[in-house]
This record gives sequence, structure tokens and C-alpha cells, in this order.
Amino acid sequence: MTWADFYLVCFLVGFILSLLSVVAGSLHIHLPHLDLHHGVPHVHIGHAHGGGHSAVSFVNFGTIAAFLAWFGGTGYLLTEYSTLWIFTALAVSVFSGMGGAALVFLFLAKVLVAHERPLDPADYEMVGVLGRVSGRIRAGGTGEMIFSQEGSRRSAAVRSEDGTEIVRDTEVVVTRFEKGIAYVRRWEDLTGADEDSNQENQTQA
Repeated sequence: MTWADFYLVCFLVGFILSLLSVVAGSLHIHLPHLDLHHGVPHVHIGHAHGGGHSAVSFVNFGTIAAFLAWFGGTGYLLTEYSTLWIFTALAVSVFSGMGGAALVFLFLAKVLVAHERPLDPADYEMVGVLGRVSGRIRAGGTGEMIFSQEGSRRSAAVRSEDGTEIVRDTEVVVTRFEKGIAYVRRWEDLTGADEDSNQENQTQA
């Protein structure tokens, strides 16, 4: 195998891996991630919400594919169309590959991962959620509730906390959540209880 063949193989492998990475990304397929914690630089990105951090290893599927493509492409062109010494062409090709990998790394760190944030379980806590009954809750039975959480509209199976019937379009509050079922009370019952408690306190005062 000549140097030109070697570079061409590297370029083809890198190009194919890059295409695979793009296709996998569009189809939301998770590719193997090489994460080396010793001797490999990482970037830690703080998130504005949630206080979490995301680490991107410089050595990953995307940067490896970019290195091979740039390294192989540069080496092939220098070998075939220049008069550079073999080892000079090799050095230039390595630097070219590192540059391509660095560009992909910066794109991942500054564009993709920078907009991610870790999931906070508190953001998905059901107790205390205010919603509206979309499917009538029969006495002792199960209905459906629609509510908003994290900027999206969601639904959940619900039961009345006290076992009574709750008609459609009634505003309810989740008091507990067990085994995928939200137990709710009418919002007006809770606010009415608070008002009665305040009146009793004022009377006693």
C-alpha cells in the first residue's frame, strides 16, 4: 500500500463516519461515545438553569471522523499533487486533521451542548399541579386531567381524592401522585377552605 492509498482509505473512512453521524443525528440514534477521563481534554459548560454541567470529550465519534477525513484528504492531495517530502506531508496532514477535529469539537461545545441542560426532577413534580378535568371523574372512578408543565401541555389519569364525582372543566389540584395516577381536589374546595380558615382566625383575634 502506498502513502496515497493510505491517505485515501483514511479519507473514505472519515467521510463515511461523518455521513453516518449526520444520519444518526437526524434519526436520533445514539452512537458509541468514547469518553476518556485521563489525558484527554474536556470542556465543562455551565447551564443558566439548573446549575448543571455538561462535559464534552475532545475524543468522540464526531472528532474522530473529522480527523480522519481532513487528515486523509490533505495527505492524499499533498502526496499526489505536491513535491513535499513524505514526512513533511504527514506532519501537515496531522495538523490538518487536528484542525478539523477542533472545529467539530467547538461546534459541539458551543452550539449543541451549550443549549442542553440537565433534567430537574422538581420541574416534573406532580403534587401541587393545577389542571382542568378533561374527562369526567366518576365517583370512585378514574378520569383525565389536562395541565401545563415545562412549557408543554400534558395529560394524566386522575382520581378524586375523596372519591366523589368531579365534572368536566373543573379546575383541580393534585394532592398526591401514586403509580401513575394523580389524586386531585377541586381548586374551589381548597380556596374555600383557606378563606374559612382566615375568617375563623380573624374572628378569634
